[in-house]
Amino acid sequence: MPASAPVVAPAPRRRPRIEGAATDRLPVRGCSGESLGRHAQERRAPEPAALRLTRRGRLLLTAVSVLVFGAAVVVLGLRVTGVLEPGPHFTHTVPVQVTPGQSLWSIAQSTNPGQDPAIVVEKIADLNNLATPADITPGQTLRIPIAG
Repeated sequence: MPASAPVVAPAPRRRPRIEGAATDRLPVRGCSGESLGRHAQERRAPEPAALRLTRRGRLLLTAVSVLVFGAAVVVLGLRVTGVLEPGPHFTHTVPVQVTPGQSLWSIAQSTNPGQDPAIVVEKIADLNNLATPADITPGQTLRIPIAG
């Protein structure tokens, strides 16, 4: 019988080494839930930094603030002057009989020549319970306010 050749066991297959990657095993340590929570809190992302404005941003913010404040002052000023300048102050009323062809506008102009006829017409309509200025008829007697 011929001499037998020694039987060689096949070599174990090794994983190929990838350049740049660590192949060492990482240490594993046991930890309780409390230390795990603390460790998780430590790894959180850092708080974002406070908002910092550039010079241009501060200038823009100032300009917008001045515009808003200025607009508010103008609006309030217009409202105050409108309140401080009241319409005519009517002191008493007189009865006037409507003749054919007359309108509330013409009556307002003739009875209160220095006043705005629109305001006087509105006051006449209120005093006489008229729905519209066209609700007058010839011969009707109206109470007309007179500015003092």
